Amino acid sequence: MAFLANIRRFHRNNVATLRRTPLSEISGALGDLGTLLPLMITLAVNGSISLSTTLFFSGFYNLLTGVVFGIPLPVQPMKAIAAAAIASHTSLRETVAAGSVTSIIVLILSVTGLLHWVTRIIPVPVIKGIQFGAGLSLVISAGTTLLRPLPWFFPWPLDNRVWALAAFLSLIATQKLSRFPYALIIFVAGLILAFVVLVTDHLGYGHHYHLPWFRFWDPFVIFPWWSPDAIGMGIAQLPLTTLNSVIAASALASDLLPDLPAPSVTELGISVSLMNLTGCWFGAMPVCHGAGGLAAQYRFGARSGASIILLGLLKIILGLVVGESLLGLLLAFPNSLLGIMVIAAGLELAKVGQSLNHGATDLWESSVEQHNLIHRKISDDERLERWTVMLMTTAGILAFKNDAVGFLAGMFCHWSYRVAERIEKRRGNSLERTPLLNT
Repeated sequence: MAFLANIRRFHRNNVATLRRTPLSEISGALGDLGTLLPLMITLAVNGSISLSTTLFFSGFYNLLTGVVFGIPLPVQPMKAIAAAAIASHTSLRETVAAGSVTSIIVLILSVTGLLHWVTRIIPVPVIKGIQFGAGLSLVISAGTTLLRPLPWFFPWPLDNRVWALAAFLSLIATQKLSRFPYALIIFVAGLILAFVVLVTDHLGYGHHYHLPWFRFWDPFVIFPWWSPDAIGMGIAQLPLTTLNSVIAASALASDLLPDLPAPSVTELGISVSLMNLTGCWFGAMPVCHGAGGLAAQYRFGARSGASIILLGLLKIILGLVVGESLLGLLLAFPNSLLGIMVIAAGLELAKVGQSLNHGATDLWESSVEQHNLIHRKISDDERLERWTVMLMTTAGILAFKNDAVGFLAGMFCHWSYRVAERIEKRRGNSLERTPLLNT
């Protein structure tokens, strides 16, 4: 009954928010495209996924996510699997098998309660460090892979650093206007530029792109191939999914949207598992939720599930009636504009670190006298300790480009403080007993 009551509440909020700020919800729906498009396009070009099937299933998952969770929770690629598949040109059957391996393990952790137990023992500074590190990783990735290779003007006048600079200045100018539909405007501008590139291709400029046309979805069933490489890719994805897509995303939802019930780690774990254990039989890209995508969609105006419901409907329509023919338009989308959107998303995610020592969930405690929650005061030493643990986690992520390494670095740092506290406590107790023994 509580589940149905929440869905009704989310529906009312989705409808009210969409009516009140339609442009912001539409803009927010497009906020995570900077992460989705590059990976989805490259995987489709390599034949590691089916583009039409991915659009349909990811759109369907968007729609269900907006209805069930009622927040702008993204459906984005499993990045570790995508990176490995791109690097080794993995086959379609192996790519979807890797996603199913991760999902089976996450499902077991979720239904047994182990995932919830893991969440309870992970300190908040480590979770904040994962979010902070993921945000900075997005910024670095945008600079190195999307923006740095661009020229200043020639030979690509429709995709260069001048366009990136214009998009960046526009982002800075509108950062105080939280409801300004920045992502929507950038997306429309990118589509216009991409269309011009496609037209010039047909005029003989040699870009080898093609205009999209009606191509109805032809669904098919495949059997995943659980090869040693696929199993290895799935296990490598596991830390990123559990830490960033489940634990960090649940915590971030509580921070960004405190007036709405945040999805629990168990609910997110089951959601990720069911998405991939369904789509893997049809050639869909392995997907998950993610703190970065949530921060991006929130940054560009999304405040309810209505935003990703709209995105889901658009994906479903494109997957059904355009499908693989859309690849040329997506390939021609300017990296200059995508890069700035990714930077904005990364900065929004990194900003959650500011609440580490004021407003974090573990700093609120019940007050028997006032019958409400009060913010616990912390000493300068505790502030320094929390910052150190968070930054140690972030440093591990950035230095090794691995969430698991960052997580272990932060946990070891946290445990070292606890061990030092116990040693000091025992030393203090022994000093208190010493006078008594002497007398």
